[in-house]
Amino acid sequence: MASIHADVTLVGGGIMSATLAMLIHRLDPTLHICMLEQLPDIALESSAALHNAGTGHAGYCELNYTPRAGNGEIQIERALEINAAFEISLQFWSHLVETDPLHITPTTFINRVPHLSAVWGAQNIDYLKARFNALKSHHFFSHMQWADDTQTLQQWMPLMLAGRPADQPLAATRVEHGADVNFGALTHTLVSHLQAHANFELLTHTKVTQLQRQHGANHWRISAKTTGKAQTTPPQRGATFSIESPFVFLGAGGSALHLLQKSGIPEAAGYGGFPVSGQWLICQNPELIQQHHAKVYSLAPVGAPPMSVPHLDTRIIDGKPSLLFGPYAGFTTRFLKNGSRLDLMKSVKPHNLKSLLGAGSYNLDLTTYLVKEALQSHEQRIQSLATFVPLARAEDWQLAHAGKRVQVIKRCEQKWGKLEFGTEIVAAQDGSLAALLGASPGASVSVKTMLDVLERCFPQQMQSAVWQDKLKAMIPSYGRSLIQDAELTASVRQRTLTTLKLAP
Repeated sequence: MASIHADVTLVGGGIMSATLAMLIHRLDPTLHICMLEQLPDIALESSAALHNAGTGHAGYCELNYTPRAGNGEIQIERALEINAAFEISLQFWSHLVETDPLHITPTTFINRVPHLSAVWGAQNIDYLKARFNALKSHHFFSHMQWADDTQTLQQWMPLMLAGRPADQPLAATRVEHGADVNFGALTHTLVSHLQAHANFELLTHTKVTQLQRQHGANHWRISAKTTGKAQTTPPQRGATFSIESPFVFLGAGGSALHLLQKSGIPEAAGYGGFPVSGQWLICQNPELIQQHHAKVYSLAPVGAPPMSVPHLDTRIIDGKPSLLFGPYAGFTTRFLKNGSRLDLMKSVKPHNLKSLLGAGSYNLDLTTYLVKEALQSHEQRIQSLATFVPLARAEDWQLAHAGKRVQVIKRCEQKWGKLEFGTEIVAAQDGSLAALLGASPGASVSVKTMLDVLERCFPQQMQSAVWQDKLKAMIPSYGRSLIQDAELTASVRQRTLTTLKLAP
């Protein structure tokens, strides 16, 4: 069996692996990076444009990031963390545009689309007003606007006002410099840039079959096989080979859990996954698309997972505006859109059975909700849409499938296991392997998340003067707190909003 060497091996060709590859390449161009993708091309799973919301998650509009505590106070800490993390992404993307302006054009992957939160009913408006007051007091959200008058709301979201009862209380908040991000296009931009360098190699049609730590050799052996028209010489279906690598990153979306289990590292014990499917209604009527330019989020139904927070979204894909509503969650046993129905079953191991049973017993209502969502008719989905677009007609909207999300299940002493709706890095103690599990806010905070991977797996290099200088050049706020420093935030935003053409 043929063998190749790579200093860094990335399994999965999505936005996370592409971001990590670009960071490592900028920090040390001498390192040989190999990216493995089992599909014919990169960014075909969760990073694909229509497989995610495309929202540059910054806490501006997502109400699930600002829950109300039992004492009535709005908890804004999560929104602050996500906003700070997204600002890091914006800084890194700005750096890429500034250093390669001829090949990296911001409007190909990011565009300004205002972020709104809209609610109806007196109780919900009271919550939104309290949220607005809590957020606006922090410098991150000082530009947030409030409206509960028909004239302003008509300007902000005319499609949602048309046909709405005049006596229905309605209110909204708005941040004008919100972003729509095409993470598929961004992934292709990053990888195309990397492919111009000899120390980067992309292998598509390549499936990892085994991960083995080579004791005493300080590296991993990754066994793989080609699955189609792979980049081998000569092309040979089913050809097997291995990669010897001192560092491995598992950024393969839902499949990262399976690969993490194959690694056998003790840190993987107890982890499981709960897959959730998603669907969108996509508008087919150009006249309606022209009447809406915003991402409008509202409150999720009781029992719904955070990824099912309903929103009416303007998307800019390949320079063309489109309009989506959803997502409609559903039950699935696949971990990837191109995965197997046996994915969930194959993920059950003796070490995580207790976690799975515990999380399952405490989330029966979620499973029931997902099954009901999956069984909805087109007419029922249009009825849900009508809460946002009162004059919605079934013939103007078409159902499309989004990507799969595998929520993290982990050990919990009180409940055996718990279900989490964020992202989590699981890394070997020696830093030789790291895996990314979970979903939202995911891609939006990819740069911060990959910096966390580097800090855990390359601690000495990250503390070196050379890497520190390069990090601060790429991300001026690196090592400082945007949450605490209003002046730093203002400086950073002035640069990123201008460079990425997001300024109002």
